[in-house]
Formats: sequence, structure tokens, C-alpha cells
Amino acid sequence: MATKKTTLTNHSTEDLAKLVADKQEELRSLRFSATGSKNRNVKQARNLRKEIARALTETTTRKNAPAA
Repeated sequence: MATKKTTLTNHSTEDLAKLVADKQEELRSLRFSATGSKNRNVKQARNLRKEIARALTETTTRKNAPAA
């Protein structure tokens, strides 16, 4: 069963900034908790980095878009 992708185009700029900050904090805590312990989901850090990149890409696209 295919999952529906969430689109970031529906979010406001403030929501995107908050999303990036939250995901970066989650990634930071994951990195520090992973030292010395066994991580259950080994792809979780990669997925967080991808979500951060997607949100930052949408933010940059909006900032560079011509005002129409």
C-alpha cells in the first residue's frame, strides 16, 4: 500500500522554519542518544536529513521566486 507524500507547498513560511528547527533538534538528539546505544531504526537519521533538505529547498524556492 503506497503512502501519501506530504507536500510542503501547503505550509506557510513560518511553519517551514519551525519544521526545520524541530527536525534539526530531533536529529541532534538522535545523534547524541545513538552514541553507546543500539539504534532501532538505522535509517532514521537519513530520513530526518532528507526532510530538513526538502523544507529548506521549499523555503529557498519561495525566497527566490519572482513576486507575481
